[in-house]
Amino acid sequence: MNSYRQPGVVLTDRRFTVPLDHSDPGGEQIEVYGREAVATSRAGEELPWLVYLEGGPGFGARRFVGTEAWLGRALSEFRVLLLDQRGTGLSTPANRQTLPLRGGPREQADYLAHFRSDSIVRDCELIRPQLTGGAPWTVLGQSFGGFCAVHYLSTAPEGLKAVLITGGLPSLDAHADDVYRAAYPRIERKVAAHYARYPQDVERARAIAAHLAEHRPESAGHRLTPEGFQSLGIMLGSGSGSHQLHYLLENAFVRTPGGTELSDAFQEAMRTAASFAGHPLYALLHEAIYGQGERPTAWAAERVRGEFPQFDAAKALAGDGPVLFTGETIHPWHFDVDPALRPLRETAELLAQRTDWPVLYDAERLAANEVPVAAAVYHDDMYVHAEDSLRTAAAIRGARAWVTNEYEHDGVRAGGPRVLDRLLALVRDEA
Repeated sequence: MNSYRQPGVVLTDRRFTVPLDHSDPGGEQIEVYGREAVATSRAGEELPWLVYLEGGPGFGARRFVGTEAWLGRALSEFRVLLLDQRGTGLSTPANRQTLPLRGGPREQADYLAHFRSDSIVRDCELIRPQLTGGAPWTVLGQSFGGFCAVHYLSTAPEGLKAVLITGGLPSLDAHADDVYRAAYPRIERKVAAHYARYPQDVERARAIAAHLAEHRPESAGHRLTPEGFQSLGIMLGSGSGSHQLHYLLENAFVRTPGGTELSDAFQEAMRTAASFAGHPLYALLHEAIYGQGERPTAWAAERVRGEFPQFDAAKALAGDGPVLFTGETIHPWHFDVDPALRPLRETAELLAQRTDWPVLYDAERLAANEVPVAAAVYHDDMYVHAEDSLRTAAAIRGARAWVTNEYEHDGVRAGGPRVLDRLLALVRDEA
């Protein structure tokens, strides 16, 4: 193990070997990485553990510098494990470069079927006794990390001292179709709010989409399309996202000897924002995290989008309406335009058609829950349906929900210590 210091914190690299398939513990093994963090002033103490599960799927744990954001508050009483969930960060990677080692698309899809919350929780349960000596720990789950935490409550509550969830209470039984059917109206409201704040962006967005439709430029092999441009609306789900989107649009065009063109700066920024090179599992597994039972997800976001014709950029450009941005939705065309995803197109198709997803949540066990649970539910959350979250909170015995519109989906980052303080107070009946 390597240990090193940043201001106010001692960090230690920890690596764990876990089965790829937990139903075959003697079979193939993969590596899972976690970064231990402890306050410098408490490094020699026996402290309770908190494991942080990042949002996603497909993102490694956030790389903090020192005690920024919520971490400083957590380190005042916990030893923290920032876990890179399997396939992410420094854990055995799964991407276009490594997946061909598995074989063809069928073998790749079968491999990736082991990268959902059920496997992540079983990883945690193998790691926990190695760190705590068998004692239960506290889980902090952000977004998809909260989905993992609810699965944890359903399958291994004996490993949990408390559960803290931020923007991540999933529906227990919604199909992916239901998720996106509820999502598109929320996205539309976010876009309307953005255009009300920055009305000049209405024409800018139309001009950009029209230019992309006509010219179809490429940036570093990434095909820039109107649909890809619309996907930048994912920014609108974070606290500062509307402002970031506005700044991205305001310098989209430059005058050149050949006429007006999209600036290099805009094309690079769009490519960077739209690329999945750093988190391919997000695209590959985003709908799979909702899969339960025999019904395939079958590109739910793409199919359901057809029920909302106002999101069709070509129709908007043919008339005089605004081009609507989309949000946290994955479509087949992502695997055509993005060079990080293009080799995985058939693998993604096989995952979309899969019909043997294990059920993730146990309603009866959750109804009998004895683990203290507190969840921040963001009233205006673009990514997770607040109504579904509140139904799930009511279905988990003893769970306490803090409903707020002070923060967006990234509240645990933006609110930092205050959000964590509130959740800890709720699980301790101090609020």
